[in-house]
Amino acid sequence: MNGFLNYVQNNTGQIFDLLLEHLQLTVLAVVIAVVLGIPIGILITRYQRFAKPVLALTSVVQAVPSLALLGFLIPFIGIGSTPAIIMVVLYSLLPIVKNTYTGLSSIPGDMLEAAKGIGLTDRQILGKVQIPLALPIMMAGIRISAVTAVGLMTISAFIGAGGLGYLVFSGIQTVDNNQILAGAIPAGILALAIDFIVSRIEYSVAPNGIPLADGRVKSRARKRRKAMSAGKKIAIAAIVFLLIGGTVAYSFLKTDKIVIGSKNFTEQLILGNMLADLIEDKTDLEVERQLNLGGTKVAYGALETGEIDAYVEYTGTLLIDVLKQKLETDPEAVYKKVGKMIPEKSQVDVLDPIGFNNTYALAMTKEDIKKYDLKTVSDMAAVSNRLILGSTIEFANREDGYLGLKKKYPDMKFKDVQPVDGGLRYTALTNGKTNVIDSFSTDGLLKKFNLTVLEDDKEFFPPYYAVPLVRQETLEEHPELKEVLNLLKDKITDKKMQELNFKADVEKERPEDVAREFLIEEGLIKSKKREPRRESASALYHAR
Repeated sequence: MNGFLNYVQNNTGQIFDLLLEHLQLTVLAVVIAVVLGIPIGILITRYQRFAKPVLALTSVVQAVPSLALLGFLIPFIGIGSTPAIIMVVLYSLLPIVKNTYTGLSSIPGDMLEAAKGIGLTDRQILGKVQIPLALPIMMAGIRISAVTAVGLMTISAFIGAGGLGYLVFSGIQTVDNNQILAGAIPAGILALAIDFIVSRIEYSVAPNGIPLADGRVKSRARKRRKAMSAGKKIAIAAIVFLLIGGTVAYSFLKTDKIVIGSKNFTEQLILGNMLADLIEDKTDLEVERQLNLGGTKVAYGALETGEIDAYVEYTGTLLIDVLKQKLETDPEAVYKKVGKMIPEKSQVDVLDPIGFNNTYALAMTKEDIKKYDLKTVSDMAAVSNRLILGSTIEFANREDGYLGLKKKYPDMKFKDVQPVDGGLRYTALTNGKTNVIDSFSTDGLLKKFNLTVLEDDKEFFPPYYAVPLVRQETLEEHPELKEVLNLLKDKITDKKMQELNFKADVEKERPEDVAREFLIEEGLIKSKKREPRRESASALYHAR
């Protein structure tokens, strides 16, 4: 408990900014869903033949996994807050549309006939009879959507939209429960607060004598309440404008910046901050950090579409996962091939290698190593029918991962394969739920959990030397970037990168601090303290 309180105390500003950003994204998504959902619900009430297809479509959308929906949207919309908002809007439509339709359809027909009998038009019947009577059911749908939207929006950190999900994802990657709680608890409090606010709105707009969804009945007050003052109205309007307008401005307005990206694990966060700090120190360019994106497909896709200008990738990943080429083990040959083919494929330049080789590795606890008397991957493959593989999801589906590994080591037939993501695989291994995990040779968590890496005796894993990737269009506009980023050439050894990861993963230093300290030690940037920048919470805290 003390550790959690200390973490909150040391990161109060970060948590607050991410909370505000989460609130902005959630409010905008729910408002859009309400604006779309209620008219759709009214229309399908009027035109019954469209009711089943529309409700079926919204139900199908709700059944699609949120990450799958984001993956589908990225190629068309890119990364950031826009696809996240669209995803939450689509998920929020079903309860709003369905409850609006149900509420309006459940009004007794004789009541509508009576309204027509006294001369009300269809529009008057809708506004004076149907909506007031259906309002409790409609508001219940809005409440469900609003609360659900808070939870769904945490997933937006996967594509660089920010919010409290950043803390949750980062905590999972680094096995830091305090960081996970720092994101999850404010999200839970935000959900309760939004539910309370919507319930008060429901009570205030409900007609007198109409039972609400929670059983309350609004009764006429003895004394008429005073009308809301003009000052209060202006204040409320200003808050709503700031919440929605700020998100819209961040989502859609583009400025001339160099956008640095990274994938969603500690080493990538450190390297992304190194690129950003070098550009800030050596040039007058403004830099925006869009770090902690999803895996290779998200980060590289963002580079291809121009959502980001540069990030650090690995030669083996480029060869196998991006170019779909056969496995090769010669580091120089792999670098030359990707250096030639990547610019042709994606109009992206491959800069000089940073120095270290972050290749895949299979790791086990020392207890299991001793129990089965293992040294190499071949030794492990021989007893794999008694072991459980707990790899990352990406490793389980890559040719340079488990798919190709089975072909290289034919005896490898695990009792079970249980893919998990990020730092959770370390938790599962140390808790005895799995026996073997995939890791990276420079991973600081190997040292933290005192794990043993098996020797790849058949040399299956290709070289994964870290190289900066930069869009050719960006280099044409700012040719000085090539020289600046190549300052990292051969500066980081395997051992040094593991030490840097250890500082962030185990000693809990911030990735941006680890990156900056290294650059200062190497004399690559000045030692003066970085001045705070006026950036959105998303841009500022994706690096944290």
